Amino acid sequence: MTVAVTGTSGHLGRLVVDSLLARGAAPADVVALARTTSKVADLAERGVVVREADYDRPETLAPALDGVDVLVLVSGSEVGQRVGQHGAVVDAAKTAGVDRIVYTSAPHADTSPLVLAPEHKATEELLAASGLTTTILRNGWYTENYAGDVEQARETGEIAHSTGDGRVASASRADYAEAAAVVALDDAYAGAVHELSGDVAWDFDTLAAVAADLLGRPVTYRRLSPAEHREILLGAGLDEGTADFVVALDGNTRDGLLAETSGDLARLIGRPTTPLAEGLRRALDA
Repeated sequence: MTVAVTGTSGHLGRLVVDSLLARGAAPADVVALARTTSKVADLAERGVVVREADYDRPETLAPALDGVDVLVLVSGSEVGQRVGQHGAVVDAAKTAGVDRIVYTSAPHADTSPLVLAPEHKATEELLAASGLTTTILRNGWYTENYAGDVEQARETGEIAHSTGDGRVASASRADYAEAAAVVALDDAYAGAVHELSGDVAWDFDTLAAVAADLLGRPVTYRRLSPAEHREILLGAGLDEGTADFVVALDGNTRDGLLAETSGDLARLIGRPTTPLAEGLRRALDA
């Protein structure tokens, strides 16, 4: 079985390749797809097949997928462009004869009011209409998303958000990557949809306490109103669209949309998900 992974010059895609190899996939049976292949030259040195694949250059996609049985489609990082980019990959997968696509989606993408959900819902609909066999991994939040908050707290002594008492069931990218490798290597997961998240839903007082332990200094959680948060973001130089997006995401967190602990991720990887403190420590060390 040949497994290809998109976005391997990014964090998650690279970790999926590492997990495939760790789980016994032969390097020659793993295809690392990247917009800039020089960024994954070290994978080629390990025997992994490296091919150019640019979401914005559809002509690169079908040749990159030649001979691929299973494609791990790591969702694009460019908000507002994902549907077109993902659609180009799906079309190329059909042309190349890919048997199954594993897609990294968002929590309850088909029904959730999460600000990130619409593009993932649209991609899932494209996949359903394509006739291809799929496995949908609805990834929850990444612990690494909060490493920047911890670094800022090193200077300010606080973590400031408009999340209220909201909770986040985060897990490390490596956890989600391992789940992608598990399902990519086993056709028994064909047709499945998994809601993935960490084992523990933590609040932002807990995040501040963990940050204090990691930094060796007091850190507090400052609760902001959405309006206060928006003004701070604008004052820091964010444009209005980005500021509104961040505030909306905090509102989603406040409303509990990232707090579900389904247990699916731990079951797939066969171990507990990485605790918050350990995940943040690794992120800071990196």
